[in-house]
Amino acid sequence: MENATSSGIRQKNFLLNCTLQPGAVFFHDACCVYNRSNFARRYVLLLLRNGAGLNVKRLLLATATLVSLGFMSTIAQAPSALSGVIDIHAHTDPDSRPRSIDALDLAKMAKARGMRGLVLKNHFEPTAAQAYLVRKAVPGLAVFGGIDLNLTVGGINPAAVEHMVQMKNGLGRVIWMPTFDSENAVRLSKENRPFVSVAKNGRLLPEVLRVIALAAQHGLLLETGHSSAEEGLLIVREAHRQGVQHIVVTHAMKSPVRMTIPQMQEATRESAFIEIDYGGLLGSRPEFRIEDYAKAIRQIGPAWCILSSDLGQPGNPLHPDGLAAFFDALRKQGFSQAEIDLMSKTNPARVLGLQ
Repeated sequence: MENATSSGIRQKNFLLNCTLQPGAVFFHDACCVYNRSNFARRYVLLLLRNGAGLNVKRLLLATATLVSLGFMSTIAQAPSALSGVIDIHAHTDPDSRPRSIDALDLAKMAKARGMRGLVLKNHFEPTAAQAYLVRKAVPGLAVFGGIDLNLTVGGINPAAVEHMVQMKNGLGRVIWMPTFDSENAVRLSKENRPFVSVAKNGRLLPEVLRVIALAAQHGLLLETGHSSAEEGLLIVREAHRQGVQHIVVTHAMKSPVRMTIPQMQEATRESAFIEIDYGGLLGSRPEFRIEDYAKAIRQIGPAWCILSSDLGQPGNPLHPDGLAAFFDALRKQGFSQAEIDLMSKTNPARVLGLQ
């Protein structure tokens, strides 16, 4: 077996022939790999060959190895730690930007860890069709898609939203106002490129009003995307006025949105939930500390918060591992399991119309 590296490796022997992902439980068509450490150091294989039947000799060997390395209790606890959790912000392959895992492998992992569902997000392509195919391959996991109103779908495009609604099985459940191509994001990054506006002179554009009307008509989840804090509040107020039942301020604290606590509190008074994502704690220069998140959640109230991963970037933990670490960090900040369940299970289910 070849030596492990922190960037992922290829290991080959009679038990394994797949690329292992660091810091995660990683599911392949042929096998399941468990990595206990943050990076790829020690690997254990549980043979789960599809349709090949159970090879008792290999299972006993894997079990003995797990016991000798002390992993059995960790694996036994993994599904219950995330049981019922829904991640409303999961970036996956296929994508035009680098991603750490594809949607199918993430769905297999999420189901094995006991999660209830995922929302597949792509900045450039609708994901309702992808959600349909992933659900067929991984039955029992509630997988949804949506549309992000960037330039690649025509910007603020009511026709594209209507088409998503008509997709078979109705798994296109989310509308994100522009993210990567939002005027706010482009101006903040000082890039010289086209962008998508949502407002002018303090008023939402007519096409934005039509998209909000479609969200209300079809019971969709409307997210504010990467709109500025002020634009996000305009969207939230109008959505509430038009009767949209499911509203989320997309990673409200994080750049390029940057809502203040009073602004987030105002959004909740208009029936919007506040997304708090694990991604904001990561990187060599994280935007936030867990203490910042804890303070905001307490002032907003867990009843109006949704915990998500916003993961899928190479070098970051995979989504279930990130969520598990996020919840553990919040518990250390004094949040109860009931509060974490509310923010990671009940509230996400509510905005997706599952409750």
